[in-house]
Order: sequence, then structure tokens, then C-alpha cells
Amino acid sequence: MKWNKNNNKKSHKFSPKPKRFETEPEERSIGEITKEDLDNNLLLVGFIDKIQQTAGPTVFFISDGTGTLALKGFVGPGERAYPEIGEGDAVNVKIKLSEFREAIEGEILSIKKLMHEEKDNLIKEIREIEMRRADIKFESFMVEDKILEKLKNSLIKAAKEIRLAIIQNRPIIVRHHNDADGYSAGYALEKSIIPLIEKQHGGGKSPWEYYTRAPCAAPFYEIDDSIRDTAHSLANEAKFSNKMPLIIIADNGSSQEDLLAILQGKVHGIDFIVVDHHYFEEDVISEQTLVHINPFLVGEDGAKYSAGMLCSELAKLINNDAKVEQIPAMAGMADRIDNPKAIEGYLKIAEKKGYNKDLLLKIASVIDFTSSKLRFMEAREFIEVLFGEPMEKQKELVALLDPYIKKQERKGIEIAKKAVKIEKIKEVTLQLLYVEENFRRGFYPKPGKCTGLIHDDIQSSKKLTKVVTAGVLQDAVTMRATDEANFSVHELIEYMNKHIPEAFVEGGGHKNAGAITFIPSKQKEVVEALKEYIKSK
Repeated sequence: MKWNKNNNKKSHKFSPKPKRFETEPEERSIGEITKEDLDNNLLLVGFIDKIQQTAGPTVFFISDGTGTLALKGFVGPGERAYPEIGEGDAVNVKIKLSEFREAIEGEILSIKKLMHEEKDNLIKEIREIEMRRADIKFESFMVEDKILEKLKNSLIKAAKEIRLAIIQNRPIIVRHHNDADGYSAGYALEKSIIPLIEKQHGGGKSPWEYYTRAPCAAPFYEIDDSIRDTAHSLANEAKFSNKMPLIIIADNGSSQEDLLAILQGKVHGIDFIVVDHHYFEEDVISEQTLVHINPFLVGEDGAKYSAGMLCSELAKLINNDAKVEQIPAMAGMADRIDNPKAIEGYLKIAEKKGYNKDLLLKIASVIDFTSSKLRFMEAREFIEVLFGEPMEKQKELVALLDPYIKKQERKGIEIAKKAVKIEKIKEVTLQLLYVEENFRRGFYPKPGKCTGLIHDDIQSSKKLTKVVTAGVLQDAVTMRATDEANFSVHELIEYMNKHIPEAFVEGGGHKNAGAITFIPSKQKEVVEALKEYIKSK
């Protein structure tokens, strides 16, 4: 405590006295600062976005709409510097610019809090700058397609919301399905978002403090994932003053099954963007999200545009410099997208980067294989190699694993062909593969892949056109059907809920490819209902 001569009252000791300058430092915006400015004294005007107390200095993160800069104030080890300055305060600060762990930062020489109208005007000006920076200058999509044109406004809106989250230092979590298309969607977004976060924070390792990507094992955003994401974000809010995140759900998110998890996150201040291409009975998601992107929302078929293709286009809108040229073709082929013109257009773009169709299919196969082993792991550095960072190592890895994967697939087909039960229902050939009775746990190919392999095999070997193939597990069935079979996963779910409601059947996917879950004790009834549904058609 010391005596304050101005008001004759005792007050707490404030932080170090401001250092004097022979000339006033130059006023600069954070976005203009480069490493050429190191060791210079500068004047910044902005608001304090976050404060972190370390065992050494106090770190103040200042934002001015053009960027964010870490400023260090030091009184003593672990002692709070400038206690009169709090989060949300508008300040005028004089600094000396330096570098720490490859990131630009500043040493506080003096700092002054702005009050009342001066503060209000500054905050208003900063918000206007942020909105201008977030704006999207649309030129064209990577390929021409009517589905993209119909989704154009939604894609632009999503890109602006993501850019604004980056500009406002809001953490971003990308959640994607655990298959080749899902990983393509998540990685495309990552390639656009990370460089912008780095630019926003002056380089260094800071982007990973504001960005997370993680796969979802289930074909929807589970309440389990939602609670984990929320708990982690609340901990970061409490410990590090982080904002609650923006979560982007890719290749999942559009169905009734996603709703509870999204609503749970919203309770805690999390916002959501969904980019999906799977069918839904009723749109219960759009009103709960900032943006919901799905071909079915504009009267188009999600089987004609995959999440990886959509997210690649979104990535280019977020950051036109994003290197995603090979991703949409690979994602579309991996997900068997029925849109030859778009796939051909994306293939031509990929070929310019040294990726032909055969290589992309092999890469997709390796991603699908490794996703079954990684499960919930983020595995950032390993995923970078799978997507060609660097391309030489990617090719080496593909050359190593592709023969092994093909051997496993041949083994899987042989096991499945001997185990499958085939029966004729009217003109439709039904294949039933009881997965758990014939494959050991953790076997590759996964149930969905095995189902797809024998589905393709019977068509080519026996020249059949009306085929339904079902991979049956204790509490789930994964299905594939040909167009000529007159089959619909969505109609099947309705049929089962009408005829065997006690099985509590849920699921989704595309018309001819999807999965359902049910009560384990009702497996026999579900299989019989499947047969009856096919018969009714």
C-alpha cells in the first residue's frame, strides 16, 4: 500500500512506471506488423481479448480488428502486471516489438485504459473492421455444378462465419465422420483455417490453441462427443479465458440423431455449422445452427455431392490459397458419388498437381484403412502425410500399404462369399452377411466395406442388377442396394418402426446405402422385417 497524493487515500501499488520516449512511437495496426519491425517501439490501440498469468510475465492479448498480438508485462515472477487492466478493456499501449518461439510479441512499455465514448467508438470501429475482413469475395467454384449454385449462399455464409470466428479469436472444432470422405472434409477445412489463425496471431505454434479436428466413430454427432467437446471447452474457458467454440460438423450432422448433441452444446454457448450430404426425414437442424449445408435442403440428391467435395469448395471460399486441389476428386470417388461431370472436373484439377485417378483411389483406400486403426485419435501429423504433406512420403506410404490392404480385401471377400446367405425375394437377390459370426473383432475391411465388396462382387460375377446386400451385426445392419432393386433405406426405417416398433430402429444414409441400429434382442425380427419390406416392394 502507498499514499496517493491526489486523493489522499491509500491505494494498491500499480505496475511499473511508464518509460519515457524522446519521440512518440509510430501508431500501427496489428495486421501491418511484420518481422521487419522487430525491436521497434510502436503504439497500438485495441481491446484486451484475453489475459494469461504465467510463472513469469502477465500476457495480454490485444486485438484491433486487423489481428491479435501477445503483449508481456513483467513486475516479478508470477506477479500480476497492470492489475488495473482487465479483459474487455479498450487500451492505448506503447510496446517494444520482439520475437518469442517464432511468434511476434510485444513488451509493454506503458498502457492506458480508454473510457466511455472513446472506448465505445473504438469497439464499434473494431467490429466494423472485423466484419469487412470476414467478407467473402466470390469469384467461382472449382467446378461448375447446379448443386453448388443452389448452395452458393449457404456456402458463402458458412465461410464468413468461420472467418469471423478466426478474426474474433474464437476456437474452432472440426468434427467429421471416420471414413475417407469424412477425413477429406475435415482436412480440407483444416488446410484453409490453420493459415488464417497463424496470420491472426503472428505465427508460432498458437494455431493449435484455437483449432481442433477429431473424427466421430458413429455416423452422426453423438451426445458423447458433444459432452466431451463441451467439457474441454469449458475447462479452457476457465483456465485460459478462451471463448466457447464454433463447431463444424462435416459428413454428419443433418439427422434427428444429431439434434440432442447440438442442443447440448448450445446450452453452453457453442455455435454449430453443419456440412453434410446424407438424407433426413425432417429438417430439425437448420434452425439450431448458424448454417446448415446439405444438397437435400435445395431439392438435390446427396448421392451426387459428398461432404469432402462440399468442404473443399467451402475451404476455397474461407481461404482462396488453401491447397486442396486433390481432395474433392478423391473424396467423391471414395464415397461413390454419382456425378460424372463434377468428378471429371475435379480429376482434371488433381492431375495438374500430379494425382491421377489410380493414385487417388489408392490414397482413399489407405485413408479408409488407417481411419479404422486411428479411431478417435486426431493424429494430425500422420494425417498430413496421408494427404500429401509431403507428397513423396505419401506415395511411399501408399506403395507400402496398398498391396497389404488389397490382400486384406481379397481375404475379406473370400470369407464373406463363403459365409453369405443368399436368397431370392421375387426378382431381388438378397445377400445376408452375419459379420460377427464370421469376422474377428477389429478385422479390416470394416463391416460397411465388406458389405460393399460382396455387393459389387455378385453384380460383376453373376451379372445381377437387382441386388440388396446387408451386413448384419448384433445391433446394427449396414446396407447396399442397386437402383433396380427399388430399395430405400429411409422407407425401410419407416416400415420397421411401423411393424416392429419395439425394436426402436434408427439410422440413415443415402437411398441405396445406409445403416440402421436396433435393440440387440430384436435382431431376428429386424432381418425378417427387411425381407418383408423387400417383398412389399
